[in-house]
Amino acid sequence: MRIGIGYDIHRLSEGRDLTLGGVRIPHYKGLVGHSDGDVLLHAIADSMLGAAGLGDIGSHFSPSDPQLEGISSLLILEQINTLITGLGWRVSNLDATIVAEKPKLAEYIPLMKEEIAGTLKIAIDSIGIKAKTNEGLGAEGSEEAITAYVVALIVLSTSSS
Repeated sequence: MRIGIGYDIHRLSEGRDLTLGGVRIPHYKGLVGHSDGDVLLHAIADSMLGAAGLGDIGSHFSPSDPQLEGISSLLILEQINTLITGLGWRVSNLDATIVAEKPKLAEYIPLMKEEIAGTLKIAIDSIGIKAKTNEGLGAEGSEEAITAYVVALIVLSTSSS
């Protein structure tokens, strides 16, 4: 088994859709990014790649590639999952924390877990997602950004979890 840590932060801006965990969330601001800006899925991808010793998301999906502009981060996650499963690994479990002052995310977490579980082909109960505020502090607290932190455990696909 191997453990990887993922982290991502994106600025919030008006006129953008807010997508977290593959779920569109109604809000007057969305995340700025070359893709859909989904910080949760980007942090999951980095945690998986880190656990497998395969670098980070940017080394596989260049932010300067015009063909990737606006791409769904679910597609990125699916391709990274295909990469690590092709090497004999599978995700055993994920634990994530999203830091956002607004919007409140609790009601969307079950939908996020469904999207992620379906994309990674793992059980929903193998995914933990928590949403926290930053109590008005920092970029998250002033509603300038959203951050995600993720820890992934990957195991050899012949192993039981």
